[in-house]
Amino acid sequence: MDNPQSSTRRDFIKATGKITAASALAGVALPYVHGAVDDTVKVALVGAGGRGTGAADNALSVSAAHGPTKLVAVADIFEDKLKGSLNALQKKHGDKVDVPANRQFIGFEGFKNAIDSLRKGDIAIFTTPPAFRWVFFQYAVQKGVNVFMEKPVTADGFGTKKILEINREAKKKNLKVGVGLMCRHSRARGAMAEQIQNGALGDIVLMRSYRMHGPVASARSIPRAMSPEYKDMEEIRWQIRRFHSFIWASGGCFNDYYIHNIDECCWMKGAAMGDPTNAGGDPLNVDAARDKFPWPIMAQATGGKHYTKDDQGRPFIDQNFDSYSVEYTYGDGTKLMHQGRTIEGCHNEFASYVHGTKGFGVFSANGHFPAPSAIYSGLTPNPKNQTWKFPVTETNPYQDEWDDLLDAIRNDKPYNEADRGALASQVCNMGRMAAHTGQRVTWDMALNAPPLAKDLDKLLGFDSKAPVLADAQGFYPMPQPGLKKDREY
Repeated sequence: MDNPQSSTRRDFIKATGKITAASALAGVALPYVHGAVDDTVKVALVGAGGRGTGAADNALSVSAAHGPTKLVAVADIFEDKLKGSLNALQKKHGDKVDVPANRQFIGFEGFKNAIDSLRKGDIAIFTTPPAFRWVFFQYAVQKGVNVFMEKPVTADGFGTKKILEINREAKKKNLKVGVGLMCRHSRARGAMAEQIQNGALGDIVLMRSYRMHGPVASARSIPRAMSPEYKDMEEIRWQIRRFHSFIWASGGCFNDYYIHNIDECCWMKGAAMGDPTNAGGDPLNVDAARDKFPWPIMAQATGGKHYTKDDQGRPFIDQNFDSYSVEYTYGDGTKLMHQGRTIEGCHNEFASYVHGTKGFGVFSANGHFPAPSAIYSGLTPNPKNQTWKFPVTETNPYQDEWDDLLDAIRNDKPYNEADRGALASQVCNMGRMAAHTGQRVTWDMALNAPPLAKDLDKLLGFDSKAPVLADAQGFYPMPQPGLKKDREY
């Protein structure tokens, strides 16, 4: 139980404001002495892999104006991940990491224990495979805890609808919710989005995004029996360990890697232009405002698995394609073209472009940051035709998103990115489904497609049944465009 003599964080902020205003002397506000008041924002990490460790690092690295913060609990289903993350964070942040053995939780129920270690107004970080987002989000909202959840936040339409449903309650409770689409916090992209909104490019007619590079993370997998480190691991934990290989868990490499470029193109078109509290339009009734809905309403796509064995002749059994090409269509006819590829030795590109009736824009290039955002009067990035560019060196958006979130918590500003994150994820679900089925897929079709894993809140032990199972040879169901038309596998 909280000390009854201690102020809540919000009371503390209000009190300091009143004291500062009342104690002005000769135009100088006297500093407030903290005394016994603990205004530390406590953080719990659920999912201690590389991205989780990075998010926790950012949480502990916020500027002095938004601190102090402290990591107090960690949960994972893999002890090696948990220990490795804690060791790295402790080396860098010292006593900002206060996670004794009794606040280190292993198992599927660990997320509850980690959230229960927080007070109302603290922050839970969710960086497990995205299929579990709604499960954790639901519990955090019940407990009155603020949330940072990594992108994507859904892997199918079922998950999207769950996030939207749960977030209605989060808004009622005024909870702050950040989503790891950190490019939305890019100062360069934000400035260019404002330029576009003010008409610098005229009407947007085409957007292009590219995420093309070699294989990444766990996007390719060989049979578990052929992997010495995994052959004795339980099926459910194996799939979670290799989550990029399984569509139910992550949306595949499509969702986890392409979402940044696809989302920032939607941003250029006007989806939640600079407003984290408004996702834009009604996702459950797009026909009501078809021409104005700021997210694509249909997708058609191609894709294929070009390589089926590794260099040792072992078969790939993951559910990903090696290349994707998606044409998204908006209600007003605008197109968004996305190219994705994970093949060695090919041309690499990581960028987003926009074409309008008044010119051409480079929204981002060469990765997440710095983004050399610029606008040109012609159709190419010819320096002679440049009419605008971001004028200063861009700061790190991974850190900026955390400073923005803590600023909202400290100063009680409206801040909820969950709807927008869910809809950006759903755009990915729609494009991926179009490639995997070979059909034109509408927003409603993707939103209401059969769930890929709807009972994840019921997982208890490591012997729980996995949402998808391999055949006798260790192969999992693969997308078969044209043969399986109404679902992905």
